[in-house]
Amino acid sequence: MTGPHARRKPIAALRPAAFGADPAGERLARMRRSPQFAAGQFRNPLPTRTLLPGSTRRLLLTQLSKVDRARRAPRGHVPVHHPIAADWAAEPASGLRLTWMGHSSVLAEIDGHRVLFDPVWGQRCSPFPFAGPRRLHPVPLPLAELPPVDVVVISHDHYDHLDMPTIRALARTDTAFVVPLGVGADLEHWGVPATRITELDWHESGEVGHLTLTATPARHFCGRGLRGGQHTLWASWVVAGPRHRIFHSGDTGYFAEFANIGRRYGPFDATMIQIGAYSDFWPEIHMTPAEGVRTHLDLQGGASGVLLPVHWATFNLAPHPWAEPAEWTRDAAADAGVPVAFPVPGQSFEPAGEVPVAPWWRVACEPVDRPWRRPEAADTRPPASADRAPGELGGER
Repeated sequence: MTGPHARRKPIAALRPAAFGADPAGERLARMRRSPQFAAGQFRNPLPTRTLLPGSTRRLLLTQLSKVDRARRAPRGHVPVHHPIAADWAAEPASGLRLTWMGHSSVLAEIDGHRVLFDPVWGQRCSPFPFAGPRRLHPVPLPLAELPPVDVVVISHDHYDHLDMPTIRALARTDTAFVVPLGVGADLEHWGVPATRITELDWHESGEVGHLTLTATPARHFCGRGLRGGQHTLWASWVVAGPRHRIFHSGDTGYFAEFANIGRRYGPFDATMIQIGAYSDFWPEIHMTPAEGVRTHLDLQGGASGVLLPVHWATFNLAPHPWAEPAEWTRDAAADAGVPVAFPVPGQSFEPAGEVPVAPWWRVACEPVDRPWRRPEAADTRPPASADRAPGELGGER
């Protein structure tokens, strides 16, 4: 064969499998019908920039600084708990048990079901095995030792949340997958049968056993491979069973919609909220720990519930010191009277019982400065930009 089609095939053959696949056909048509889709791409509820103008040079200097690089990694061994089969044999007494596996990966045992959020077992969050951010602590247990999972939930398609080797391994089980619009194309490309994939828009729900899983808004973006534009949706997630409700933020900047999510779907027995990988260079797409605590309060509307901080400790993805997210969250939660759990990776706990609170990370790092303790920096109120109308379409890139 000659002509343009013949040229495209060799190019496609060179494309790494980890880049995933482009949505097409009815999947693409459904994406285009989404209220979140405008001008050829998905949009945030309010204007959102992935990087502030004029930040590139300063960010590069920070990334190249030897002093800054040393602060962004643990100095010593990061403690990890290795669960064994007996740990999974007994059901949680309260009906809800959470196991943080590191970064944003959490195994939730809720009302007789197991839900695995954003599983990443790879050694690097990257499309390549030889480059990209390397894991800073071992995985708590091999995937083969993971108990049977009823459903895998993905928040968005970034490499530190959607890991091809992990998905391929889970595809060989009989677990279901629930993902935002468009992400199913990647899963099918990696061997997950279409019949086991449910793709949802914001405020759409799917059922797995006795659980209802609802995609809820987030303020972030997508990005995988060389595809341009916001070609797949991102989401936070609500999982509701007969007795318990939990929330997973995925990646997001702070915005007023969290209070609406709380009023519509909450309150929650536990929230899993991103508190790491923040920076002044990209304040609109990731939350600081103070904003993470504020998000928990917004979601709860005055009710109790445990905050599990996620998206920290496992990969070096931002300029802040390695342990700063934990220290800042600890201080902000204490100031706000929010119960917060700090398990070591692999450690399980029940939010209704005794939660782990010891600052285990201090054995692996030097003391952390506390610039957030300045009065003007310790406020957990939302920034002024969060006061814009949640329904406003935007997404300045």
